[in-house]
Amino acid sequence: MGLISFTDNGLYCKQGDFYIDPWKPVHRAVTTHAHSDHARWGSKLYLAHKDSYYLLKARLYEDIAIQSVDYGQTISINNVKITLFPAGHIIGSAQVRVEYKGEVWVVSGDYKTEDDLVSVPFEPVKCNTFITESTFGLPIYQWQKQSSIMEDIHLWVQANQAAGRNSILTAYSLGKAQRLIHNLTPYGYKFYVHGAIYAMQEAIARFMKMPAVDYLGADITKEEMKKRIIIIPPSADSAAYLKRMQPFSLGVCSGWMQVRGAQRRRNADAGFALSDHADWQGLLQAINATGAECVYATHGFTAPLARYLREEMGIKADVVKTSFGEDEE
Repeated sequence: MGLISFTDNGLYCKQGDFYIDPWKPVHRAVTTHAHSDHARWGSKLYLAHKDSYYLLKARLYEDIAIQSVDYGQTISINNVKITLFPAGHIIGSAQVRVEYKGEVWVVSGDYKTEDDLVSVPFEPVKCNTFITESTFGLPIYQWQKQSSIMEDIHLWVQANQAAGRNSILTAYSLGKAQRLIHNLTPYGYKFYVHGAIYAMQEAIARFMKMPAVDYLGADITKEEMKKRIIIIPPSADSAAYLKRMQPFSLGVCSGWMQVRGAQRRRNADAGFALSDHADWQGLLQAINATGAECVYATHGFTAPLARYLREEMGIKADVVKTSFGEDEE
């Protein structure tokens, strides 16, 4: 098929004898980022960006073997050159550039093109073949600027405080939670966070500075809650867990909030279309910037994106089935 093939274990480079984001244990895994749909337990050796080092240990196992590299640093495995470039998805996320005898493939992993002010911004990479995510690969997905969304959240929190309600936001424990914390801190807010988010903050603190947060323990009083924004992962939004935080307003931070009815289905009081994935225009711009003659779309709205690339942009494009999901939870 080419430099990278699609196997039962994942994306495989035969010439270099390594896998990229394999979904089964392998001998050598090149890992784009630390979300659990891309970083699976059990491989013998992991290669990842240096900012993913402690995140992978926190999410997989402390004693896993990891070789870490910086962006732009090239290593060679069996004469195949591997270089990581920023993906802008979360802290430590990377695109993987693979080169062998003049042929260049790039595996995007997950990415977004807007600078979130936390992760290193996305950098387009020239290649012959580009493997792109397409989580939000439909024209209806067009994100507002991050600054506008943060201002909307700020106004929502102010309204909740005036009404005597706690403000609870759901956000993935790795990625979106840090984005909210970093970008809402300038408004003067402090945070209580779920244990999963607190664990990620502790791991990140080992290699970079982030605003301080406090663990949302059982001993927190209702009066103390009113002074903070509470952030929990989507998996923790059960009625039983939220009961002790009443009265509250629940806001869901997700790209799916772009679609009418998604907020109601999540039983949320507010929806904020904040995503760590590229929107429709971001996908097209990123793909065009690579100059790739061939594009493979994986996970998400793959068929509409591939069809648009073929019919409107004249790019050879196809769909590839993978075991990647929207995010890690």
